[in-house]
Amino acid sequence: MVGNMTASGELTADRIIAAARQLIMRRGYNGFSYADISDAIDIRKASIHHHFPAKTDLVIAVLNAWREAFAADVASLEASGADAIAQLRAYIGHWERCIADDTAPFCVAGMLGAELPSLPEEVAQGVKTFFDNLTSWLEQVLESGVKGDLIKLDSSVHAEAATLVSLVYGAMLAARAYANVELFKQVTEGAVERLVKPRKRTRSS
Repeated sequence: MVGNMTASGELTADRIIAAARQLIMRRGYNGFSYADISDAIDIRKASIHHHFPAKTDLVIAVLNAWREAFAADVASLEASGADAIAQLRAYIGHWERCIADDTAPFCVAGMLGAELPSLPEEVAQGVKTFFDNLTSWLEQVLESGVKGDLIKLDSSVHAEAATLVSLVYGAMLAARAYANVELFKQVTEGAVERLVKPRKRTRSS
């Protein structure tokens, strides 16, 4: 019985986190309340407070789940044996699909990052940690690409990783502002192609 109650409680918490994630992606931290979550998944506000006493607790849980999902995706990519270019294209392709089908029109961390000055310190730190992790992963992918003779960098690995982050999130914003998913694809594909090291052509005699 206790096990069933625990499982039920975890399921409810997961539903609350999922609803909060969708609201954050569309409205940001300051644009939703527990009343919105209550309406979205038909749950009493008291039940939400039982699982997440404060809004800060809930948003940190959303960020933690977001980070865990990202880490799982990265691990899956690495396990597949995909090379650096394929990993970059898979990362960008994920966002292209999410924006196109509206399952994730904007990254949770990106939306929260835009509100950073007004966020509680704990949430702000969680956002910074997410971007630190993302940049670190991109640096590893780029370094792998350079070693594999697939990628040519015009500046430091850190600068190129930061440039990629800026381009991807800027493209998300442009796609939303212009209501044009194709714009995201054009900008991000160009960003990856710029990194691909030209292959030497052999002339046939």
